[in-house]
Amino acid sequence: MPQAKTSNTSDTLPDLLRDALAVVFIGINPSLFSVSQGHYFARGTNRFWRCFSRSVLSLAARRALGVPELKPEHDRALLAHGFGFTDLVKRPTARAGDLQPQELASGVASLVTELQRHRPRIACFHGMTGYRYVLRELAPTADTPALGPQKLRIGATLCFVVPNPSGANAHFTPAEQTHWYDRLAAGLTS
Repeated sequence: MPQAKTSNTSDTLPDLLRDALAVVFIGINPSLFSVSQGHYFARGTNRFWRCFSRSVLSLAARRALGVPELKPEHDRALLAHGFGFTDLVKRPTARAGDLQPQELASGVASLVTELQRHRPRIACFHGMTGYRYVLRELAPTADTPALGPQKLRIGATLCFVVPNPSGANAHFTPAEQTHWYDRLAAGLTS
């Protein structure tokens, strides 16, 4: 099995990537709390783990790991089950709004390099904020994006956008968040 790529810095979360993953989850940037805990989406108010665990997308991984619900400490184990994690910007902040626009724009090239190197089937962007920067850099004349599958491909990788699971994103309920992970699962089987 190919080795997972991890960064050597302790001031951010390592990329959890390997070749030919089914899905790579892409956040805007890691939170200070997640970095202190050493796991993606570590804050209890973040809905990622709860909603991902309720979706059919995680069913095979939950069964294989023998757990009814995935938690932040499962992030590395998920590599063996086809799921990886990275961020558009690796600098941790208290809020994504603390990032400068140029940081987001400059993160696109590194992200594209990693996606082209590892060739996941789907790049799942958490929220429109990060995806819009990717779209501006790679397809500046593209139509305004919406949640769900995107026309943009990065190499052979399909792009998909789900709502941001942050607890600060009150626009979507946990049931709606889970629905988007279920839609992503349907895209993997088509």
